[in-house]
Amino acid sequence: MTTINPNSTTNFLFFKPISSSPKPEINKKKTRVKTLISCKKNNSEGAWEETKVGYVDYNKGKHKVSVQINGLRKDDLSKRFRLRIEGDKFQADWTISEVVNKILKVKHWKDIEGILNRWGGRFTRKNFPVLIKEMAKSGSLEHSVQVFNWMKNQKNYCARVDIYNMMIRLHARHNRTDQARGLFFEMQQWRCKPDAETYNALINVHGRAGQWRWAMNIMEDMLRAAIPPSRSTYNNLINACGSSGNWKEALKVCKKMTENGIGPDLVTHNIILSAYKNGRQYSKALSYFELIKGTNIRPDTITLNIVIHCLVKLEEYGKALDVFNSMRDKRAESNPDIVTFTTIIHAYSVCGQIENCKAVFNMMLAEGVKPNIVSYNTLIGAYAAHGMHKEALSSFNELKAYGFRPDVVSYTSLLNAYGRSQQPEKAREIFDMIKRNSWKPNLVSYNALIDAYGSEGLLAEAVGVLREMEGDGIQPNIVTICTLLAACSRCGQRVNIDSVLSAAESRGIELNTIACNSAIGSYINMGEYGKALDLYGFMREKKLRPDSVTFNVLISGFCKMGKYVDSLKFLDEMMALKVHLSKEGQLEGAESLFTMMKTNGCYPDVITYTAMLQAYNASESWEKAYALLEDMEMNDVQPDSIACSSLMKAFNGGGKPARVLLLAEFMRDKAIPFNDATFFEIISACSLLRDWRTIARVIERMEPSFSIVSIGLLNHLLHFLGKSGKIEIMMKLFFKIVAQGAQIDLGTYSVLLKNLLAAKNLRRYIEVLQWMEDGGIQPSHEMYRNISAVAWKHGDKASLAAINGKISAQAPR
Repeated sequence: MTTINPNSTTNFLFFKPISSSPKPEINKKKTRVKTLISCKKNNSEGAWEETKVGYVDYNKGKHKVSVQINGLRKDDLSKRFRLRIEGDKFQADWTISEVVNKILKVKHWKDIEGILNRWGGRFTRKNFPVLIKEMAKSGSLEHSVQVFNWMKNQKNYCARVDIYNMMIRLHARHNRTDQARGLFFEMQQWRCKPDAETYNALINVHGRAGQWRWAMNIMEDMLRAAIPPSRSTYNNLINACGSSGNWKEALKVCKKMTENGIGPDLVTHNIILSAYKNGRQYSKALSYFELIKGTNIRPDTITLNIVIHCLVKLEEYGKALDVFNSMRDKRAESNPDIVTFTTIIHAYSVCGQIENCKAVFNMMLAEGVKPNIVSYNTLIGAYAAHGMHKEALSSFNELKAYGFRPDVVSYTSLLNAYGRSQQPEKAREIFDMIKRNSWKPNLVSYNALIDAYGSEGLLAEAVGVLREMEGDGIQPNIVTICTLLAACSRCGQRVNIDSVLSAAESRGIELNTIACNSAIGSYINMGEYGKALDLYGFMREKKLRPDSVTFNVLISGFCKMGKYVDSLKFLDEMMALKVHLSKEGQLEGAESLFTMMKTNGCYPDVITYTAMLQAYNASESWEKAYALLEDMEMNDVQPDSIACSSLMKAFNGGGKPARVLLLAEFMRDKAIPFNDATFFEIISACSLLRDWRTIARVIERMEPSFSIVSIGLLNHLLHFLGKSGKIEIMMKLFFKIVAQGAQIDLGTYSVLLKNLLAAKNLRRYIEVLQWMEDGGIQPSHEMYRNISAVAWKHGDKASLAAINGKISAQAPR
């Protein structure tokens, strides 16, 4: 018998015992032997988990939070790689985060490959995508490219689409269009098929570079490759068109997106608003914003920042401040950020309220918003625009104390502050300081210094700066020429005006209307009327359209010389070209021309008076508008409907609404017809005076013409009645408007609902919602939510159930 050693390593599963009486071969059964395979448990499940690590330095008031990723390490590798790491003292078992930190600590031109070749995790290709992801998060393009090139030389490297996508996006962040395009072609050579994210990243990089046509071609290639575009694809393409100011193409892409069944989201709306802003279509942007408010998408901080910017550009500062205040009231929805505060500082600067600029800046600090270099530059620029050099210098020093390094904009703003305060020597010191601090002065810096010298009549020094500017390789522009022409006028040197114009021509700088106005004014100030006429003829020859400044300079200059016939010729040309001084904000020019007409025996008519009234309204000169009415009565000029509406606007704006009602009585006595504008001002006056009796008479007078009166006026009247608590009168008026066949829009229903909600009239509110649905106008989600809260508060379960049913029906499925 065979003995078995108990210490033997023989596998008993396959051990066959020896029997003394073996069975016959014929009776043996063939059996399949099962092999047991022992699998080692995978311990790499937690290798890709992100762990937050942070520290706090209470002494310095600093804190930092970072995300750490381990990746696959030595214990996760096969045995031969573990032995290789353990047998070489230069090999290190670092985590992926440690490798990234070590790479970022060295310069990109140094031995980055030496660090990577010591890393034990390089033996598994699973670490490569995570390594590239962490490098891309750091934002260092040069380091990431070095790591990517090293990775491609590894034997175990396998090209992946996600790695190329991350590298293309990183190049997009740094505006490296050609390199991103090269990676796109390279990945196809490595047999990686681009996916939707690849095309999105490529469209994004071309959009950042303003190459919207390239972006459109990439979109077409994407469709040819049978890859369906996503919302992100369309958003990138719309942004590519909008960032270059091509808002029309952006709208076409948005329309195509909607037609393909992909609805716009908040990001899409923000991109469209930004496209309007970049294309200087500020009114269109505000109209589009009104459409957004009618949807279920709530605007965020970015949306409202664009709206504030557009309002400031349209000089509607009051509305911009209203939006800003609403953002502060509703912080949970749209909290003001650094861009919001900076825009408001700029708005106050433009409208001349400098003390409010600093107040908003202090408010920003008090609310915990950290200022940046742009906000400081805006504040310094606000002081500089008004020649407040002490305040500008104080803000400049505060900027440095806060830890920021002043840039060329900071220095240029401070230079401009000294220039506008008649201190050209100080301005020159700041200019030299720009170069000493390793900044290169730009075109604006040189123009500001030329203006500083020119405003003091130091023409030689201004010309010297021009030569220095050209010596530094910066070519002058039309602003430089205008500044030099103004300096020539102050010095009274006609020869130099000719020299400046010749210099502009030799440098290929084409004169525009502003430059010609400056030169004409300079010639007239020196008595060179022939030269001024020649330059005016040059403008007509070059088809440069004269503006109100051109005619104001010519008419006032020739009047001073007693050449009234020539002045009247210019006046006729101005009228023929339809150039209106009052509409271009030239109040002084309009007043001068108006006075000249009366002095020369040319008595103004009602159209002239109306134009002057509009000019006074635009400049908020209410007292002058009152005086103009007395002047009209003295000259027996009866105002018409337009003149009366302008006067009423002046009375309301000047805080004298009682005069509006007196003027309305005057119009009725003189049988002057009422128009929408006069009715609007009368309603506004009654609202200020709380005169319900007059409102009743106004309604009686308007009632026969409800069908032709503008819906905006009717909405204003309904809003006034509802705001005054006259809910029943408001509803009766609404029924009369409907009975006369007037066109009712969403705005009318919104006015009704808003006032019914304020009066907590649930029954009427629900009825109006039903009328809207019957009229084919779908109530918004917010209209139902508003009344739902009121119904719940009052315990009206029946109304609450009906409202919740409507909300559920509106919810997307």
